[in-house]
This record gives sequence, structure tokens and C-alpha cells, in this order.
Amino acid sequence: MKTLAYPLLLVAATAALAGCGSDTPAPVAPSATVPAAVAAAESTAPGVPCGEVAGTGGAKTAVVAHGKVDCAAATKLLKDYFAKLTPAEAASADGPGPVVLDEWTCGSGPNDPVTACSTEDGRQVEGTRG
Repeated sequence: MKTLAYPLLLVAATAALAGCGSDTPAPVAPSATVPAAVAAAESTAPGVPCGEVAGTGGAKTAVVAHGKVDCAAATKLLKDYFAKLTPAEAASADGPGPVVLDEWTCGSGPNDPVTACSTEDGRQVEGTRG
């Protein structure tokens, strides 16, 4: 998102300067909030249920994908997360995580039945112990 703001700012500044000295109003650059609104809508859209995986201690964990994440990637992510957790991390009083898996960061709060994974571009995967 940061990389999109600079070109839009440059376009807006150029358009404003181009309108100086003429009777024609300067064109308005597209708002930088439009892509943010689209990203927010995608990340907060209702999730897609993707089945279950074995979580910490073998507990069944329901997988839900949000945004542009397919179910195969979501289930693989949570399987990889639970496989990477050490027993000490799983039993931590602060909750397991954060654990980084490629572009994803996963974790949960103490005694929280929900594991949350997210990326900087707004994709999310949740795992809820049953």
C-alpha cells in the first residue's frame, strides 16, 4: 500500500500544477483510499470454511480462510504452523507465537481457542479448536 501512495501523490501534485494559470480546473487524481477500502472489504469478508486439521496435542481445529486465500493454502499453513510449534511454545503462558512462516505470521493469545495467521496485504486464516 505504501508503494501506491507515492505515485498517486505525484499524480495529484502534477495535476494541481498543470491547472495553475488556466481557467480549466485541474483533474482530480484517484483517491488512495479506494484500494485501502477494497483491501479492507476483502479482509473482513465472511470467511470460507476449509475443513479441519490436527492442532496442538491433536485437537481438531476448524480452518477458515479470509480474503484471497484458497483452502489448500489455508490448511497447509495451519498444518505447518502446528508442526513448527515446540512444546514450550504451545504451553507458553503468553500463548503460542508469533511464528513466522514465509509471508505469514501466526499466533494466539493465552488459552485462546483461535489461532490467527495474517499477511501484510490483509489475507487471514483462522483456526478454531473444537
